[in-house]
Amino acid sequence: MRWGDMDAYGHINNVQIVRMLEEARIAAFGPPRGAGLPGVEPPAALFNDVDEGTMTLVVEHKVRYVRTLEYRNIPAVVEIWVGAVKGASFDLHYVIKDPVTREDCVKASTHLAFVAEATGRVLRLTPKQKEQLGRYQAS
Repeated sequence: MRWGDMDAYGHINNVQIVRMLEEARIAAFGPPRGAGLPGVEPPAALFNDVDEGTMTLVVEHKVRYVRTLEYRNIPAVVEIWVGAVKGASFDLHYVIKDPVTREDCVKASTHLAFVAEATGRVLRLTPKQKEQLGRYQAS
């Protein structure tokens, strides 16, 4: 959380919440191929381990605000896991928790797909990608 993420009501703004989801997604699965310079290897190098010309695109976000996330000068806790894995897409689920009370503040999901940059067509998940995703599915 950043000081500037607060809105006029004194809690973290909804737009910044979606940014936090993105940061958690990139920390867990890596930046999309070709974005930025190399850094720390993510736990599951899924997004930066795609073929050249493949984009990782958000299809849909769902965000439910359970309670306001008040600014604190320590990072929020974001839990992330893989939900449904389909033939050509998959879901990530998140819970953002207050870092002190550990209360759930936001429950969200992101539906993603890999898309061929040249054609704009959705690509089927490879067996390797499905296996990688499967390791992070909730039991």
